[in-house]
Parts: sequence; C-alpha cells; structure tokens
Amino acid sequence: MDSIVNIKQKSPEDLEAVYGPDRPRHGYTDINVSFEFFPPKDEKTEAALWRTVKRLEPLAPKFVSVTYGAGGSTRDRTHAIVKRMVDETTLKPAAHLTCVDASREEVDAVAEGYLNAGINHIVALRGDPPEGSDNYIPHPDGYDHAVDLVGGLKNISDFEVSVAAYPEIHPEARDGAFDLDNLKRKIDAGATRAITQFFFETDTFLRFIDRVRAAGIEIPVVPGILPVSNFTQAVRIAGLCGTRVPVWMHELFEGLEDELETRKQLAAMIASEQCQRLVANGVRDIHFYTLNRAELSYAICLNLGLRPNSIAAA
Repeated sequence: MDSIVNIKQKSPEDLEAVYGPDRPRHGYTDINVSFEFFPPKDEKTEAALWRTVKRLEPLAPKFVSVTYGAGGSTRDRTHAIVKRMVDETTLKPAAHLTCVDASREEVDAVAEGYLNAGINHIVALRGDPPEGSDNYIPHPDGYDHAVDLVGGLKNISDFEVSVAAYPEIHPEARDGAFDLDNLKRKIDAGATRAITQFFFETDTFLRFIDRVRAAGIEIPVVPGILPVSNFTQAVRIAGLCGTRVPVWMHELFEGLEDELETRKQLAAMIASEQCQRLVANGVRDIHFYTLNRAELSYAICLNLGLRPNSIAAA
C-alpha cells in the first residue's frame, strides 16, 4: 500500500524522508496535466460540464480529451463539444474515435470533420462493444482494431494520435507480453503517446513502465489518475476495465457511504499521494479522469504546485 500522505500537513523534512532528495516541490513548472471529459446526456449535465471546463481551463492543461460512447453513440455530441472548445476556450481538445459499429469510410469522414474543425489530436481506441453486446465484433467494412485505426488516421493526415495502455493488462489480452506487443504495434503505426487506464497503486505503473522501456517502447506513456469520491462507482468502473481495487481502499472507504465530504478529502489525499510519487519517479505528464467534475482534479493539481494562470501571473 502506498503511504497516504497529506503533503500540506508535512514539513519539508518529512517530505524529504518520504520522497528522498528529489521530492516534488510546490512551484514545479515542468509538470503537464490533461483532463478527460465525457459528453453530457441532457441540458442540466451539459451546464455542469461547461462549469467544470471553465474551472479547469486556467490550469492550462496540455490537452483535454472528450470520450466517444459505445458504438459511436455520442459521436455528434463529442464533435459539438470539441468544436465549442476550439471556438470558445484556450484549450487544446482531443476527440476520442473508435472502430465500433462503423465502416472505414464513416470513421474517416468523422476524422476529416475534426480536421476541418481545427482538431488535430485524436485518441484512437478500438472501443467497447455496443450496448447490449458482450463481445466486440469488427464491422465488416471497418477498422478491426486500434492499430488499424491509427494507421488509417495517419493516412488521412499527420494527426497527433494518443492510444490506450494497460498497466494491469487489457481484460481481453491473453498475457502481458501480448498486451505489450499490441501497444508496440500501435506505436509503429504512428501513435504519438499512450495514456494508461487508471490504477490505484503507484508501483503498478512503475513496474509497467519498466516493462514498456525494456520492450523498446520510447514514446511518452502518461499515467491516468481517477480521483475517487464515489467508491461504489469506482469499484464498478474498475471491474469493467480490469483495474484491481486494493484491500486498503475498501477498508478506507468502508462505512462512509453517507459522508461525501470525508470521501472527497480521502480521494484528494490518495490521488495526491499517487501523483507525488509519480513525479518523484520522473513522471512529468499526468492525465486525470475527471468524470466531468472539477473539484478533486483542481485540488490535486494545486497540491502538485500548479496554479491558475491569473495567480501564476501575479
């Protein structure tokens, strides 16, 4: 278990003891963050999304990504959100794009639409099976897997392409070697970076990076962090993507179902500890799965030493 450290209550000497001489310090200027959002379902949740976007925008993220529903179910909403980000914010949006339930011609048309809208960054994913289906079946005229999608995108334009990586192995991969080989093929096809599935124990990511580098993979691999305030929801999501929820987290959140503020404090503390250890081990890019909520990601970024533009300028 990672030690749970509230860095605001620790002295410089305490932090030195925990992290060593290369401990992260407030004021780092070389940490890049990025945020993921998902398309809202109605006007109320759309308003909440844009409040979150405006709250996080002053932190000057390297990019923000917007997901793409199963089977392309949110394609139009994803496009509308990233287009509005281009038109109305200073953010650099990346649009998710999947292979599911669409022909190559349809997928290529979506990619070209993004390009025409000024969006040059795509998160290329195989995608989850359509709702109601347990197994992924490639479209007969479509891209079979993410590696094929990456190659197709690079044939259209010199897109910046991010792909997924799995520190705890993709649930459908037969073993870790197969999973790493799949990642390498996506890179060989033209991927710019990999963003990992979220994990809850930092050593899981550090061991994964050792394996990645030993396999000759040199592109940036950005750790994905999920700040957890709704533990029941997090356990459900983790079960879907093969992320292990350690026993200590179950024990920590036990009996706190009705104590939202306490859960938020624990969530910020756990994720801050993760990020501090990552930075201490040389990581300089961190991706936050925000679940369209700003407060935890914002607080963790402040804990890392990032400051909103207006404060930094002052």
